[in-house]
Amino acid sequence: MLKQQLNFKLSQKLSPQQIQLMKLIQLPTQAFEQRVKQELEDNPALDSGKESSDEYEDEFKNEEMESDSEIIETESEINVDEYLSDDEIPSYRTQANNYSKDDDDKTIPYASGISFSQHLKTQLQTFRLDEEEKNIAEFLVGSVDESGYIRRETSDIVDDLAFTQNIYTSEETVEKVFKLVHELDPAGVGARSLQECLLIQLKKREADPIVELSIDILENAFDAFSKRHYQKLISKFNITEDQLREVIDEVSHLNPKPGGSYSSNTRIVEHVVPDFTIKIKDGELDLSLNGRNAPSMHVSREYNNMLKGYKESKEKTKKQKDAVMFIKQKLDSAKWFIEAIRQRQETLFVTMNAIMHHQYEYFMTGDERDLNPMILKDIAEKIDMDVSTVSRVANSKYVDTPYGTKLIKEFFSESMTNDQGEEVSTLEIKKILEMTVEDEDKKKPLTDDKLAKVLKDKGYPIARRTVAKYREQLDIPVARLRKEI
Repeated sequence: MLKQQLNFKLSQKLSPQQIQLMKLIQLPTQAFEQRVKQELEDNPALDSGKESSDEYEDEFKNEEMESDSEIIETESEINVDEYLSDDEIPSYRTQANNYSKDDDDKTIPYASGISFSQHLKTQLQTFRLDEEEKNIAEFLVGSVDESGYIRRETSDIVDDLAFTQNIYTSEETVEKVFKLVHELDPAGVGARSLQECLLIQLKKREADPIVELSIDILENAFDAFSKRHYQKLISKFNITEDQLREVIDEVSHLNPKPGGSYSSNTRIVEHVVPDFTIKIKDGELDLSLNGRNAPSMHVSREYNNMLKGYKESKEKTKKQKDAVMFIKQKLDSAKWFIEAIRQRQETLFVTMNAIMHHQYEYFMTGDERDLNPMILKDIAEKIDMDVSTVSRVANSKYVDTPYGTKLIKEFFSESMTNDQGEEVSTLEIKKILEMTVEDEDKKKPLTDDKLAKVLKDKGYPIARRTVAKYREQLDIPVARLRKEI
């Protein structure tokens, strides 16, 4: 039995040029410079500089090229999903940065040095170890992570030594070697927990009553100390608030990540290049696009002359025809790239200009409480562009303001209604929450319920769970962890 159906299918088709333009818009300044450099290397018909020579003969564009082989032009359908992957998601909340992996100037060169593991192995040479102890020590040092810890149980290490190193030993021997590793520099390296790391460092300090008290508290009441149950500690150890305050100060000067201090000396230094600059001139905002986003480029005069030479020649061989087809292709590509750069500049400027005027009060004062609610759609409607285009600008671009360099996506936020019925930005609420926590009595920090009540009294009626969410987003710990004496 035959069955007839009518189906409607909506499909989107993008030209390769449109896709390339989208990707150009998304590139931040440094990555864009690399893209321009690459295009100049790949296309000999494109030159940098201000000379303009882009008028090659139109008749060549339309002239029929005779050839022994027929030239067939086909237009293949573009798979949108293949090009619009995760980086095309219209959301300003996706991760972004202001450099690409191809940038040449994103790192500062350092003199070649030894690794953290090698640094530790070198120190082992100062100990008198038998063959077994040396092999175990080198294995332990090789197991130290970037924070300086060995996060393995002793029994698991014994098994690993047997299976991977053919070293059959006991837990007692491994524990003995562990004590040797704990003598290495930096102090605390090789610890299996934060408690052990801090105790190793304390025991290396010159003994005095506070150091001894600190060791006693960390050995016998680490959980209460880490949770800041100060009254329990005062009662259990029969000490005063001043003594406990000195212990807290002593412990706070210890290094919880002994490996971090070594690795930080060799970390890659990343540079942010602002794509825009906003200044206040004569009481008004002034927006400018980084000049590195506007390179001067033109079509090669030499390639134009090649076409003219072909036109003037009497005999046109197949070899010449093939060459001129190549030249025309490169000239068309060069002209498109120059136009794409112009469109990119215009898109960036128009988008940032709309954002600047939407957040006019903030850019005039620098007070985050003046940030207006703003979503991608707001800006897209103002400039009559697609939401995804605004997303590409917001996700990966930085703006230099009188108040520091900011990632543009940070100016976007949802809105909520205050008790006056006014739409306010969630960023404003977060700022007030942050200020409330800063001003609280640290001996009696405010719980999320109390913070919600304070915000409600200030005109922002939000639920306790919302306060908890904003607090976590601001990296503010819970009340008991903010407690001080």
